[in-house]
Amino acid sequence: MTKFRVGVPREIKAGETRVAMTPAGAAALAAAGAEVVFQAGAGEESGFTDSEYVSAGAVVVPSARMAWDVDLVVKVKEPIAGEFAFLSEKSSVFTYLHLAACPVLTDALLERRVAAIAYETVSVDGTLPLLRPMSEVAGTLAVQVGARGLEKACGGRGVLLGGVSGAAPSRVVVIGAGSAGSSAARTAAGVGAEVVVLDISPGRLAEAAEITGRVRAVLSTPLAISSEATEADLVISTVLVVGGKAPVLISRELLRRMKKGAVVVDIAIDQGGSFETSRPTTHESPYYIEEGIVHYCVTNMPAAVPRTSTVALTSATIPYILQLARSGVKEALRGIPALRAGLNTWQGKVTCEGVARALNKEHVPPKTIL
Repeated sequence: MTKFRVGVPREIKAGETRVAMTPAGAAALAAAGAEVVFQAGAGEESGFTDSEYVSAGAVVVPSARMAWDVDLVVKVKEPIAGEFAFLSEKSSVFTYLHLAACPVLTDALLERRVAAIAYETVSVDGTLPLLRPMSEVAGTLAVQVGARGLEKACGGRGVLLGGVSGAAPSRVVVIGAGSAGSSAARTAAGVGAEVVVLDISPGRLAEAAEITGRVRAVLSTPLAISSEATEADLVISTVLVVGGKAPVLISRELLRRMKKGAVVVDIAIDQGGSFETSRPTTHESPYYIEEGIVHYCVTNMPAAVPRTSTVALTSATIPYILQLARSGVKEALRGIPALRAGLNTWQGKVTCEGVARALNKEHVPPKTIL
């Protein structure tokens, strides 16, 4: 019987240092009877050597093409133009896709009839288990990079988040109380900042308010966002529309009314961004100033801490990869609702409602074509 083959290519997106699988993940797949085809050097930036993958039972290959010539390609970030030539109907893809903000990639997947499963839309009882670990990392990092942005050298107001004796702490406003928002609020409160969390869900706000006495929970409305943003030193947006494009919550006009030298961190930039002035940046050049406000809009924030991110990501994804390997992609999608919710494209059709809506394409429910 032919082994199910799982490929792990090296990430080539600018500044991306994560890898889609740890050696422990490769060992679990090998023990389950799958063949893991790992591109040489793919784990180096995360601190994993080729020899560790060989010891785990993986086959290390010299080229990306060989790692893509498999049944299932497992990645961290969406395929970029340099990888489009590897896309084909015979190789399914399992990765973060964020297609609502990537019409060119969506068209490439449809043209090549790729079965593309997005980590960020895999859903279990309304939760997003494969988005959660990277959301937590991004939320924590948002406070770190926001604090750096507030330093004068970056164009910021020149204030410490936690303040010191005789100087008040800074005010941090977090929009969204999900995994990323809660992580950001907890981290900001932990360094002594004054923290305000906004969300449209009273339940999530109640949970956020329990983090620490330093967090104030506010029901999110346009008026509340405007009022809180103008008083903030740091605004972190974590809003998410599953599969869809992020809503613009802070306009250029509102930005002009914020404190000069304040910082905005847009975790939603992967989904198009939630500040009108947001545009993608990289780890090499993460900040820019517009309307007197320091912006941080890096699209792959967790790559700043690749070891932690890779371990956390693999812990979340490996149960699903094992299910795909054991059953085959089509049967796993048929039998496992969580994976079926993650399916974004299939045989030239858009199967994620949020993506279809964002890109004005026909939505075909996956149940009708699997």
